[in-house]
Amino acid sequence: MNETYDLVVIGAGPGGYVAAIRAAQLGLRVAIVERSHLGGICLNWGCIPTKALLKTGEIYQKLEQLEHYGLTGSGAGYDLARVVERSRETAKKLSAGVAFLMRKNRIDVIEGSAVLEPGDQAPMVTVALKDGGSRAVPARAVVLATGARPRVMPALGLAPDGRRVWTYREAMIPSEVPATLAVIGSGAIGIEFASFYRALGSDVTVVESLDRILPVEDAEISAAAHKALAGRGIRFHTGARVTELRSDAQGVSLDVEAGGRAERLRADAAIVAIGIEGNVEGIGLEAVGARIERGHVVTDADGATGVPGLLAIGDVAGPPWLAHKASHEGVRCVEHIAGLPPPTILSPIPGCTYSQPQIASVGLTEEQARPEGFEVKVGRYPFRNHGKAIASGETEGFVKTVFDARTGRLLGAHLIGSEVTELIQGYVIAMTLEATEAQLMATIFPHPTLSEAMHESTLAAFGMALHI
Repeated sequence: MNETYDLVVIGAGPGGYVAAIRAAQLGLRVAIVERSHLGGICLNWGCIPTKALLKTGEIYQKLEQLEHYGLTGSGAGYDLARVVERSRETAKKLSAGVAFLMRKNRIDVIEGSAVLEPGDQAPMVTVALKDGGSRAVPARAVVLATGARPRVMPALGLAPDGRRVWTYREAMIPSEVPATLAVIGSGAIGIEFASFYRALGSDVTVVESLDRILPVEDAEISAAAHKALAGRGIRFHTGARVTELRSDAQGVSLDVEAGGRAERLRADAAIVAIGIEGNVEGIGLEAVGARIERGHVVTDADGATGVPGLLAIGDVAGPPWLAHKASHEGVRCVEHIAGLPPPTILSPIPGCTYSQPQIASVGLTEEQARPEGFEVKVGRYPFRNHGKAIASGETEGFVKTVFDARTGRLLGAHLIGSEVTELIQGYVIAMTLEATEAQLMATIFPHPTLSEAMHESTLAAFGMALHI
């Protein structure tokens, strides 16, 4: 007879494996089912290996500025096979690290594809094992963490063909760097790959259907990113819709409509980065009665689906599609299963784009805050005025803060520039702790650090900036 687990987690990405670990810490008997690689898309084909590629691109770009730093050198180049290999080695190392964490926490790993069937306390999980055969895995609770995959539109040709048309997965393992590249979509994924391939010398064109790039970001940040990336040679078509994408032996052609005019673009390759959709098919969700809307499982704040014993977290449960959001949901979901009280401290969710320059944000944009009735005060501080940024040769960008003048509440923070993805957490903590402008002003920031720009932006919102 099969052992009944306290919890079975389906999917071992950042949401699933973190949920499994937290459940084990709480004394639950846990199994995790994974059909591919431990760590999921994030560790294997997303968040982490892309950062290895982007770091290569950043360093390669820096070599063009040796003279600025008083250095000399010539003949710089790159070995693409080694660039890709380093990225894959990074992914392999981290996946092995997740395997170690599963052993350490005595979590049973079951390799295969899971399907849900109606059960008693919770849906029954049946696994088609990777090595053949099947196994029933009964549990008192099931957490669905199956993640998501790239959104494609085959009818328009917006789907990978294995040669010229890529999603993020194919874009991570190129056999050669295309001389010309079209990127369809200007969210974080599209902009990161545009940045990487431009750094390695590709002539890059980005096509975005909305009226600006990085449309979820503050409009001022979006405009600054457009200018900075255009300055690096990336071309943009905004308010432009791809009506058809075709590939041939010479490359790809894109039929684009913008402002009532049609245009055909050519490139050696194209990356389709038009969003993602949840992995909800073929796992028995309909059979157990789970609700699916817009390609995602409907849940409440604790991850409950309305089906007894079935919860869902991460990308499969809807936006924002971020690994750190999935991990946080995994912990909250498992603590709910274990009967712990709901959290009383709620954190906003930051977002980061690791292009050059980097972009990071949390909370409301200026455009979002005004219609909500806040008396908005905005502070800005440019890195060009900042001592550490000048010394580092990284003066591009600025910090923008949005406050409610009546209460001093920090509503949002939006940054563009070098390493701002490492700065945003300071504002996340401030918002989580409900810090006011007075508390942020009274905080001592170390000198010289880029973080001082965060302080100056706060001061600037209330007319007290010291270095402008």
